[in-house]
Amino acid sequence: MTRVLVVEDDPQLVRALVLNLRARHYGVDAAPDGATALRLAAACQPGVVLLDLGLPDMDGIDVIEGLRGWSRAPILVLSARQSSGEKVSALDAGADDYVTKPFSMNEVLARLRAAVRRSEDTSVGAAATLVETDDFTVDLVGKKVVKDGRDVRLTPTEWHLLEILVTHPGRLITQERLLQEVWGLSQSGKTNYLRVYTAQLRRKLERDPSRPRHLITEPGMGYRFEN
Repeated sequence: MTRVLVVEDDPQLVRALVLNLRARHYGVDAAPDGATALRLAAACQPGVVLLDLGLPDMDGIDVIEGLRGWSRAPILVLSARQSSGEKVSALDAGADDYVTKPFSMNEVLARLRAAVRRSEDTSVGAAATLVETDDFTVDLVGKKVVKDGRDVRLTPTEWHLLEILVTHPGRLITQERLLQEVWGLSQSGKTNYLRVYTAQLRRKLERDPSRPRHLITEPGMGYRFEN
């Protein structure tokens, strides 16, 4: 049974989340503030954390950073903060997903299930050497991509971008991080680079580039790879 830590100071929302999670056979712990959250996380070792950023004693970003010091459990932010800057800060601090309030309970539960699946999938990750999808295969050691039995020629920049995404399956990688890692700090504001190179990768790899299944854009935030 997956344990979920709910970090939220709104009692009504906590009650709704706890009832819905327990009805779906999750174990649930709840914390009304950041200090309690960090203490419970250390004691209960949750499989997933649902985290509000606006806590009474500290900012949720500090909680993310505190958890990431020792835990790899997926962190789903549930917040009323809607600016892209707030979202980027949370994701860069180590959050795995971001849902803005008000939200649909079904959406939150679906994202939580996806987070659990990703955390349990040990076949693909940073240590994997072969990443397989229904449409193409990425050989991280051989640094090549195969589609329909044929090698796909990628430029060094395309490869670097793809490599970052496929070694973090399901994880939203921010535009800023991708730009800095692929093009360097001096190009950190040139998001058009990402649009151009992601479009090129989709044309080469996706079955239907206009409706990508694997190289997903999160508008205003970044990109994620889904296999």
